[in-house]
Amino acid sequence: MNHGKPAPIRRNTLPLHAIAWIVGAFILIPVVYALLGGFKSTSELSSNPFGLPETWMTANYTDVLGSGGFWLQLWNSTFIAVATTVLTVGVAALAAFIFARFAFRGRELYFTLFTAGLMFPFAVAILPIFVLLRMFGLLDNPLGVILTQAAFGLPLTIIILRGFFRSIPGEIEEAAIIDGCSPFGFFWRILLPMARPAIATVSVLAVVGSWNNFMLPLVVFSDESSWTLPLGIQQFQGQYASDTARILAYLVLAMVPALGFYAIAERHLVGGLTAGATKG
Repeated sequence: MNHGKPAPIRRNTLPLHAIAWIVGAFILIPVVYALLGGFKSTSELSSNPFGLPETWMTANYTDVLGSGGFWLQLWNSTFIAVATTVLTVGVAALAAFIFARFAFRGRELYFTLFTAGLMFPFAVAILPIFVLLRMFGLLDNPLGVILTQAAFGLPLTIIILRGFFRSIPGEIEEAAIIDGCSPFGFFWRILLPMARPAIATVSVLAVVGSWNNFMLPLVVFSDESSWTLPLGIQQFQGQYASDTARILAYLVLAMVPALGFYAIAERHLVGGLTAGATKG
């Protein structure tokens, strides 16, 4: 028996593990700093920025949790993220089904037009978006954010779902049609259940993108009751500019829902991307 084979494998993977630990540290250290800083006073944060708190001040967190503004912003962010995801994934799934399973003249041209949306960053279109939303009376309206986010999320979502839908063997569709299944019935009853990993992937991307969006809600909402968490963080930072510890507590609490969601959905995200890449 040759016991010397595993050693080269371990040596070959050492650089990858080292890079992973370094990247992980860059991500984790600011989060830990903010978490511990929220339990300190601002004066202690200046004198002892990286150590454990001498006295754990839970008031920074409980004051934020006790304010109605935080929960209202949390609800606004959740509602907009869920509505954006449902609209984006629903429309993109239907479009991807057409592009993947139907042959018609100009199909690739239309698909190229959709994918061209990836070339235009949101910041470039902010002025025409504002004019359009004002024209349609969608300023200070959650629909103004939801519809715009869905429109910008469609290109990537269609690309991912189309690739997955095309990987489903044609024999399955033929068998469904022979059994009397309509094209929409095949899409709804067979294709969507088979595409659950891809659906989960694009849903996670849509939720995280909506949750972290700052510029669009800033442009659309002027009424404080409609603000999302990113806007709330900016307002809170301006209100408590001298109380850094309280700001860190607010930041941590604002991150918790997104981190919790991503921790639960991470395996679906990776699994969906892997499935879409390996199916031929």
